[in-house]
Amino acid sequence: MNDRPGLELALDVPEGCEDGAPVAVLLHGRGSHGRDLLGLRVGLPSDTILVTPQAPHLAAPWGYGPGWAWYRYLGEDRIDPTTLETSLEALDDVLNGLVDLLPVRPGPVVLGGFSQGGTTSLAYALRNRARVAGVINLSGFLANGVLDLVGPEAPRSLRIFWGHGTADPAIPHGMAERGRSALREAGADLESHDYPVGHSIVREELTDMSRWMASLQPG
Repeated sequence: MNDRPGLELALDVPEGCEDGAPVAVLLHGRGSHGRDLLGLRVGLPSDTILVTPQAPHLAAPWGYGPGWAWYRYLGEDRIDPTTLETSLEALDDVLNGLVDLLPVRPGPVVLGGFSQGGTTSLAYALRNRARVAGVINLSGFLANGVLDLVGPEAPRSLRIFWGHGTADPAIPHGMAERGRSALREAGADLESHDYPVGHSIVREELTDMSRWMASLQPG
């Protein structure tokens, strides 16, 4: 693990990586840890550098298990804004530090994650439109009020991949549909995929995600 301000990071740098390599910063779900999403390497283009930060909040005080959390969940699509703000500031430190952290000059940066990680990634990308080439939301949701806090230009043409299980008991598919609709109405370039699973990631989703990520690269 490598220390960065406020967060710990795990890295997976492909052999022979060169300047301009794409970077995927992927955020784990509620109650998990920074190394949890290293297994998503199989869903990334082979030249992608994978960075997996660990959330700043202990999960146990909120009843989320032994790991870490990106924010305190309040129910439905509501989250505690103070706890989210702490995480967004920490993510800013991570993205600002990529040039010094990585062994090569980073290319396009994609931010994403699973569950809380996906929700947090959407919130960050909408507030920091110019910082990311795209955002991946795997079984997360669009937090209430996030679109109200950004200007009308923020969502326009923002490239988003949103995968969700149709039988998700934690974040129901209907919540995903409402978030997708709001983003499309705001002008986002949203690619959505549904899978006949619960609150999980399946191989078909990783295949779709890899193809979408490859489409972000120049040429």
